[in-house]
Amino acid sequence: MIELRPFETLGNANHGWLDAHHHFSFAHYHDPARVHWGALRVWNDDTIAPGTGFPTHPHSDMEIITYVRKGAITHRDSMGNEGRTEAGDVQVMSAGNGVRHSEFNLESEDTTLFQIWIIPDERGGEPSWGARQFPKDSRNGAFVPLASGVANDNDALKIRADARVLGATIKAGESVTYTPRSADRHLYLVPATGKVRIDSVEAKARDGVAITQLAEVTITALEDSEVVLVDAA
Repeated sequence: MIELRPFETLGNANHGWLDAHHHFSFAHYHDPARVHWGALRVWNDDTIAPGTGFPTHPHSDMEIITYVRKGAITHRDSMGNEGRTEAGDVQVMSAGNGVRHSEFNLESEDTTLFQIWIIPDERGGEPSWGARQFPKDSRNGAFVPLASGVANDNDALKIRADARVLGATIKAGESVTYTPRSADRHLYLVPATGKVRIDSVEAKARDGVAITQLAEVTITALEDSEVVLVDAA
């Protein structure tokens, strides 16, 4: 099954400083057909104006992955962590039994990012945070795990869920094949840039593609593309 979810059909909330598009039900946007996709609970496509951001607020029992597409985001939390994550890089916060944090765009330009929430395998536990730069060349023509709770994804940031967040860059006319561990996995793919085709389905930048019951998935780039893929239980 391959279901295209065009960007224009996503939930939207424009607060001025924040223009948020929701792939799944979130805040005041509710679509009973789009509450979650397996353990994938949230995929928000956020544009944050310069000098603004999310003031300190709490989370618990969620794996929160931030993939920065343009600009940078600065994180501070109640554990004493502080860090700046730039475009193409990733940060992960395991909220565990509770954490408070803020996220601000301290840059002179808009910051755009994907914020992805995955339901953990177990509730509770000590919260944690980490960020990492990933060599951009390693994503050329192949999916690279960026955050993962799967054994042997040793270079990825750790999450507490049977899930992976992967990134790839694909040149126009080239293809990349991804093989989930089983056909019943829940895959969700979003091109950050470019345009891709999966079987007969074409997805442009910021569209969502929900995939399941396939033994393997081949993504062909119709334009130079950067794609983010979640593989969840």
